[in-house]
Amino acid sequence: MNRDYVSRKDFIRNSTLLLGSFMASHQGFAADDATSKDMKKEILCDEQSFWLKNVRLETGFIYEEGEVVATSTALFCIEISKGKISTIAPNDKHKQAIDAQGLLMLPAFKDMHIHLDKTFYAGPWRATRKRQGGVKGMIALEQEILPELLKTSTYRAEKLIELLQSYGTAFARSHVNIEPTSGLNSLKNLEIALENKKSLFGAELVAFPQHGLFYTDSVSLMKEAATMNIDYIGGVDPYSIDGSIEKPIDFIVQLALDNGKGIDIHLHESGDSGLKTVEYLIDRVNENPVLKGKTFLSHCFVLGTIEPKKQEELAEKLGQAKIGIVSTIPFGRLIMPIPTLYKHGVDVATGNDSIVDHWNTFGSGSVLEKANLMAQLYGYNTEYMLSRSLKLATCNVLPLDDNGIQQWPKEGKEASFVLLDASCSAEAVSRISPVKSLVYKGNMVF
Repeated sequence: MNRDYVSRKDFIRNSTLLLGSFMASHQGFAADDATSKDMKKEILCDEQSFWLKNVRLETGFIYEEGEVVATSTALFCIEISKGKISTIAPNDKHKQAIDAQGLLMLPAFKDMHIHLDKTFYAGPWRATRKRQGGVKGMIALEQEILPELLKTSTYRAEKLIELLQSYGTAFARSHVNIEPTSGLNSLKNLEIALENKKSLFGAELVAFPQHGLFYTDSVSLMKEAATMNIDYIGGVDPYSIDGSIEKPIDFIVQLALDNGKGIDIHLHESGDSGLKTVEYLIDRVNENPVLKGKTFLSHCFVLGTIEPKKQEELAEKLGQAKIGIVSTIPFGRLIMPIPTLYKHGVDVATGNDSIVDHWNTFGSGSVLEKANLMAQLYGYNTEYMLSRSLKLATCNVLPLDDNGIQQWPKEGKEASFVLLDASCSAEAVSRISPVKSLVYKGNMVF
């Protein structure tokens, strides 16, 4: 892995960046001469205010015979103040402001399933080993390599965050190992990395019993982690790892209820056990409505293995229970029924999952690439459907609603956005357009 990959984008080190070096060294922005005296002003400040001009925003759809054939855009001036979008004004090319040069402004991206705490990234290249013994075999492998990984996990997490940022991601939901081999050290090390990046990157954490709740006696550690700075209670393949569907799910649900957390469970199991796990979780969430909208199934491959009629039935139940699906958009022999999930109002999100670790070596770091993959898999190749596909990368935030009415950005809302070299969101998804700038809560990342 080339460790200079992110540094070529002049990323912030130790949470500092000067506006002057940003303007001078980065493509996509230029400053008026009148602003040069302010170039040395540090921008990582809650009170910081600055203007952008020549910012391209989507303003509506263009129709021909009832079909969306293009997206209309216009240039604007945007004021950022105290981490929010304070003003959206008609463009003034003569304004003293940072020049966005017509780049397209879109909501910052979100990676909703990743493991920041365990990665080979920023170290020597290592491919995955041949898997033996299924998930339990991988657990045994992790028990061997985690002690060494923990020595550099904070540093590597920071470098991995920088990789995500380089592709326009400003927020992630990270699963973090909670098991006897790591104890709580994976969590503690990751918290240090996130603290170091807090001005530039947001995250929510899932306490993840990767080695099984009961298979490796992780119960007490999970209970302790639930009282710490985490947001979700995780789980993994309850039947194949812990030998029961009900016991692990009941524990996870109760732990979430007792601590006011959400739920996000890895479910790789297909077949009867996978199906029964989904159905049992739906029942438990319906019994505890406070968990609706706060419960997710990651992967949930069983949805891609059942017949279409059953897919419809299960998608409807998931939608009614407000249980979301976080998918890495797998392809090959397994195609997930994402269109069916959308049809029934299921919250669908995506993430890179593993990036250069002992599970997988193919994660790029780009969730825009995931949106592109989804569009290709399901034939979303029209202007309208490509524009809708962007929501996979932004976690359901779109500039235009389904009727083409502008709904983002809005004055008074959080200033987290990307500037891309694209004419519209449909092109951005189709071409996986390069990200030229990322701003998180008013702070310029690059």
